Amino acid sequence: MQNGTLYLIPVPLAEEAAHKTFTPYLVDTINQIDTYIVENSKTARKFLKEAGLKTPQKDLIVHDYGKHNRNNLAPFFNELSHGKDVGLMSEAGCPGVADPGAEIVAEAHKRGIKVVPLVGPSSILLALMASGFNGQSFTFWGYLPIDKEQRSKRIKDLEVSATRYKQTQLFIETPFRNNQLLEEILKSCKPNTQLCIACNITATDEFIKTQSIAQWRKEEIDLHKKPTIFLLS
Repeated sequence: MQNGTLYLIPVPLAEEAAHKTFTPYLVDTINQIDTYIVENSKTARKFLKEAGLKTPQKDLIVHDYGKHNRNNLAPFFNELSHGKDVGLMSEAGCPGVADPGAEIVAEAHKRGIKVVPLVGPSSILLALMASGFNGQSFTFWGYLPIDKEQRSKRIKDLEVSATRYKQTQLFIETPFRNNQLLEEILKSCKPNTQLCIACNITATDEFIKTQSIAQWRKEEIDLHKKPTIFLLS
């Protein structure tokens, strides 16, 4: 029996941004499948409803790949191995990008299952686009070390790489620790280093600004509990 197709379905980055996320192809796709692998069932069902899902929610098969359900991936592939198409959804943004869904995608390739990515928002790429930094050479580091000393060293290392290789350095922090990370960046970096802060991307209060560390030191900004991408150049 031929395998089904795994569709990678992007999810809005912000509460008010659903209308910026949907494409006709995405809407058509979610109305052709009734099985989903999701990071958060509640979020996924809400998104599908907003996107224009016509299938009754009670008729959906929703597999939860939250952190407690990742030891055995085999059950997620039952429908795919029997020829059914399945959608993979993250908590927000693009599945597989800074997202545990990458494990599902990797397993799909091992099983010879076709993977189709749909167009949608990625906070990493949107931040890079809006930063004015080098978009031909860049690295995303994810989360920096929590230990203050190690984090300061990593920031200085990224600053060196940004200068030496003309390479944009992107990283993130758990939103409730954003202000502490920003404080560490401003302490650790040289005054002429360029920093872009991209916060609440696609939301109504979206904030994206690029300027030197020296200029940032003169400002007061509160990033507490706001999803943020930090970029150094």
